[in-house]
Amino acid sequence: MHILIVEDEPGIFNFLKQGLEEESYMVTIAEDGHKGLNLALSGDYDLLLLDWMVPGISGIEICRQFRKEFKDTPVIFLTAKDTVDETIFGLQSGANDYIKKPFHFEELLERIKVQLRPKSGEHSIFKLGEITLNTSTHRVLKNDEEVSLTQKEFALLEYLIRNKGRVCSRTRIIESVWDIHFEYNTGVIDVYINALRKKLQMEGDGNYIQTIRGIGYMAKEL
Repeated sequence: MHILIVEDEPGIFNFLKQGLEEESYMVTIAEDGHKGLNLALSGDYDLLLLDWMVPGISGIEICRQFRKEFKDTPVIFLTAKDTVDETIFGLQSGANDYIKKPFHFEELLERIKVQLRPKSGEHSIFKLGEITLNTSTHRVLKNDEEVSLTQKEFALLEYLIRNKGRVCSRTRIIESVWDIHFEYNTGVIDVYINALRKKLQMEGDGNYIQTIRGIGYMAKEL
């Protein structure tokens, strides 16, 4: 699961990033409203965590514009604005939840889990041939036997499976899984792909992750 945090206080966003990554979430940080809105509208995130008062565009405006394009993606305000009227205003702007600073990380984590809980008709289990990936339990099985993956290996496999049948470019993979938005040696992706194939015993006719030469990779049913 990929969370976008729009927050301009380094002490807060570094604390949140570390805590959420320890819980196996992917995290992207935007320190101003303009960047936050542009990233939000890319549609690559499962949840937005917004501060109300950020430089440039406010969190309220980000939420309003985001809601025009994305009706179902959860939005949580995390802000010092704490009056009843401000809370109501934030919720009426399209937020799903509203947490006042200062906050307890454990409470925030539980609220995030509630928002990301699969809704009726949605699934937390994804399949790729003999492989089953469960985002709720953070487990991967092959032929009903559990396969131990690192956090980054799991995130990479989840990204590929969610985009099954579509070519995933190296740039999109490095941005979505590694949260790197600048020129970077994407050779690290090859290392992780090889590790995944080895752990999942993908070889010969059982290689569900196809190399698309000169572009990237694609998860494909055989």
